[in-house]
Amino acid sequence: MEKAQAYIRIQELREIINEANRKYYVDNSPAMSDYEFDMLLKELEALEGRYPEFITEDSPTRKVGSDLKNTGKKQKEFEQYPHRYPMLSLGNTYDIAEVQAFADRASKGIGNAFTYSCELKFDGTAICLTYRNGKLARALTRGDGAVGDDVTANVRNISNIPQELKVPAGFVPTLMDPQPWPEEFEIRGEIYMPWPAFDRLNEERLKDEEQPFANPRNAASGSLKLIDSSMVANRGLECTLYHMLGEDLPFQTHDQALKAAASWGLPVSDKRKICRSIDEIEEFITHWDTERKTLLFATDGIVIKINELPYQEELGYTAKFPRWAVAYKFKAEQALTKLLSIDYQVGRTGAVTPVANLEPVQLSGTVVKRASLHNADQMSQLDIHIGDYVYVEKGGEIIPKITGVELSRREADAVLPSFPETCPDCGTRLIRDEQEAKSFCPNQTGCPTQIKGRLVHFLSRKAMNVIAGEATIEQLYNKALVWNAADFYELQKEHLLTLDGWKEKSAERFLKSLDESRKVPFERVLYALGIRYVGETTAKSVARAFGNIEAIKNATVEELLKTDDIGQVIAESIYEFFRDDMNLDTVERLKAAGLKFETESGPVKLSEKLAGKTIVISGNFSISRDDMKALIVAHGGKSSGSVSGKTAYLLAGEKPGPEKIKKAESLGVEIIGEDEFRKMIE
Repeated sequence: MEKAQAYIRIQELREIINEANRKYYVDNSPAMSDYEFDMLLKELEALEGRYPEFITEDSPTRKVGSDLKNTGKKQKEFEQYPHRYPMLSLGNTYDIAEVQAFADRASKGIGNAFTYSCELKFDGTAICLTYRNGKLARALTRGDGAVGDDVTANVRNISNIPQELKVPAGFVPTLMDPQPWPEEFEIRGEIYMPWPAFDRLNEERLKDEEQPFANPRNAASGSLKLIDSSMVANRGLECTLYHMLGEDLPFQTHDQALKAAASWGLPVSDKRKICRSIDEIEEFITHWDTERKTLLFATDGIVIKINELPYQEELGYTAKFPRWAVAYKFKAEQALTKLLSIDYQVGRTGAVTPVANLEPVQLSGTVVKRASLHNADQMSQLDIHIGDYVYVEKGGEIIPKITGVELSRREADAVLPSFPETCPDCGTRLIRDEQEAKSFCPNQTGCPTQIKGRLVHFLSRKAMNVIAGEATIEQLYNKALVWNAADFYELQKEHLLTLDGWKEKSAERFLKSLDESRKVPFERVLYALGIRYVGETTAKSVARAFGNIEAIKNATVEELLKTDDIGQVIAESIYEFFRDDMNLDTVERLKAAGLKFETESGPVKLSEKLAGKTIVISGNFSISRDDMKALIVAHGGKSSGSVSGKTAYLLAGEKPGPEKIKKAESLGVEIIGEDEFRKMIE
């Protein structure tokens, strides 16, 4: 490649890699596989090595991918703090020969005998914990390696991360060592989502017709950045720690440090081994390449570290990687099988999804027969034909997906599929949502699949929790007994006895379950309404923020956007739902049936002590932000999202946003703390 061509390719690679980094770290929506990304990065490294005059400090080969989201256009979601020690990435390889080369370089640089610590590479999101005098003081994300987001409040909701360290058995305090751990130290690791929690979360998202997370790593990263800390506890996150840092640590080896951390109650992996040769390393890699499929969490490789800490210090770092560690990445497991046909499924909100029917094939311990093709754009990018032999992977090793076509095996009579222009269920012409690249059937009131899907959702366990399955809904719909959710509450025993196989007891059980559903709290009723994009946690946030259905119904898009975890798409969806006369009629009928359409505190006013006062909150409090807003409203005040001349107080908790503080000071708005606020409303 000539110099001019190399320069053009370098610029192109940097643009592609930077965009891929943004999608991976910030959007949690990877645009390519890890292998594709690593190959592009290696190509860029090779070109920069050949033409060093083109190397710049902001090249992706010299900086860590960043999870920092601040764009300068809005208030930062999290406070940011510098890392005491740079939080770098690891060099990756897919070739055991490159692991051998790493070992040779280390041996040459050290010149003495040493050992390796081989550990599983957890597929999660990096975290750095600081403990002071045995107590958790701060938790930072990797950020850009130099600065990270402070997610301490969220990390406190991860069950296996101790808030306070435990004293190991047999420890005797002395004047020199009054506690078994250093006065202050950092310990780094990975926050991840185990498979059961990942499956549960994606099942919920699919039911709500939200985009499922591509893999547990993205799910963990997204969950760690939730604004409402209380929601983090419900995501099932776990943590494994693998690297300790601090001044004058009393350890000679990495392994000693991890054993000490484990004795203090910190979550350290027991699936590691001290190796003394490349043969032992290769044996460890081979073992876990197979056994990883039996683990309850995702692992995408093996990390090999020099075990002796003085030798780590001696080898040092490059601009981006430690020279004393390398990661061997497992290749994603694939299977090649034949595409038999494509079904087009209609969901309860009208989204039409293409699903590939495959010749059954074994993949990661299960038989795969179907795989999602997501949308028309995905089908077009793959250039997929009926009869093609396709490569199938499990996205995050769980959700089957088609990743490519084996063109060499395409037969002459292979047929190019055509995405339907009309709904496969009711025949209505489809409309396309360009933002999501999805096609929708707009016939919400006449498309049988959508109607039945909404009815099933309404009665589901996490919504109204009524004892009924899809077969019951099918019969009720076919007999014209139920058409929308309010119809359930007008059913009589004689109606139910007309259903196939139903007797007195089954009818009474259903009616009793239906009656019990009148006690379901407001946030679950809101979720049961089936508003597009409004999942269980979103419904909870909106219910807490507004208190009752009337406030939500009358809210503007701008007011909805002030609710935690609500973006433009969700706010517009809620707003449009309550502009539809049929939806409003259903809500009124459900109200008349006795369902709860306000929170337990509802519109009850505790006092008028804040009457006429607009209060803006910022930071973390002893209760959730939504509960704090509700408390303001309960005492007659108004909660606002932005500071203005009309703001009475800025209520500042722990780590308030600096921009809000600055604006309040410039406008002369009084800044108060939580204690002062609570005295006001006593």
